Amino acid sequence: MQVHTDIGSFRGVKRPVLTTGTFDGVHLGHQVILDRLRAVARQEDGETVLFTFHPHPRLVLYPNDNDLRLLNTQAEKQQLLAQAGLHHLVVVPFSRAFSRMHADEYVREVLVGQLGVHAVVIGYDHRFGRNREGDIGLLRRSGRAHGFRVEEIPAREIDEVKVSSTKVREALLAGDVAKANIWLGYAYPLQGLVVKGDQLGRTIGWPTANIGAIDPHKLIPANGVYAITATTKQGQFKGMMSIGVRPTVTDHGPRTVEAHLFGLNGEIYGEPITVRLHQRLRDELRFASMEAMKHRIAVDKEEALRVLAE
Repeated sequence: MQVHTDIGSFRGVKRPVLTTGTFDGVHLGHQVILDRLRAVARQEDGETVLFTFHPHPRLVLYPNDNDLRLLNTQAEKQQLLAQAGLHHLVVVPFSRAFSRMHADEYVREVLVGQLGVHAVVIGYDHRFGRNREGDIGLLRRSGRAHGFRVEEIPAREIDEVKVSSTKVREALLAGDVAKANIWLGYAYPLQGLVVKGDQLGRTIGWPTANIGAIDPHKLIPANGVYAITATTKQGQFKGMMSIGVRPTVTDHGPRTVEAHLFGLNGEIYGEPITVRLHQRLRDELRFASMEAMKHRIAVDKEEALRVLAE
């Protein structure tokens, strides 16, 4: 997949067959669109294109709204789109000036003038342009005027999947990663760097890798203990992970993400780590003693191994 961060570099593409959107999560609903995009590209002997934006439009239009959390970092999204067989990803810097562009102007100057679009594949409810004035009707009229094909994905095909980025976010915020993973089509990832904590875990026989440098806009699921798999420079591991404030240790601690990797030997401080969450095992608990916590962690490990074996 070729990534274009400058729209001016988008040249020499054979019959661009384009769709557009943020595609946060690249979930099963997005896969419906990508499947149709590939099918139309084969019919037209063209190349598939996703026209998208960075940063997310909400972060630009509502800068004081700090609640938005995304399912994918840019790197994760690019990897998922490449795996989906997309030929070209065009990432345009989103700005207030761009948001004020009228729909017909956007089609004429961007889709036709700069991208040379041959066909557009779009969902039935897609809106675009200033005040969301553009719709499938405008696209069809523009297609007749400028000579590009417009393919609408019917409501039935999208609604049958019953997936949206909002629904996935809600499931993760409730801790239901198993449901979120079904909708995503993959195990939800968290990426970061292993940083030094207070090293309490190793004093009770359960050393943990504290995960820091997580993208500030990345959604971190609900507090609790999760069954995970993890990838480090030393290889792939099964494990379990705690997200929360460690109520047994402190009353007012910051929220932390700590993973215990089964079979890991040696230090991995400063190294990148990718964790994939498979199932939530339990709530975060306050234990009466460190011994009680150690006993429950041992139970959690057995449960994690059972879940991951399935």
